[in-house]
Amino acid sequence: MAVKKEPSFEEALTALEKIVDAMENGELTLAELMENYGQGVTLSQKCLKALDRAEKTMDIMIKDEHDEVQELELKIEGD
Repeated sequence: MAVKKEPSFEEALTALEKIVDAMENGELTLAELMENYGQGVTLSQKCLKALDRAEKTMDIMIKDEHDEVQELELKIEGD
């Protein structure tokens, strides 16, 4: 059996945008809406997890008064 490749953040976001467009179009059946909703929730969770991982690994590089580079942890308001 083939292993299903996990979509990248960009692929998941593009698929999520297509689902939203289709749902906003208003031409889907209730069954299609429910299926799209489930897929959308799954894709949005993948995107949020990817963004969370990226946020936790980001650092800010700055130059101090001696023109030396310092690495500081990124602080997000509300964390």
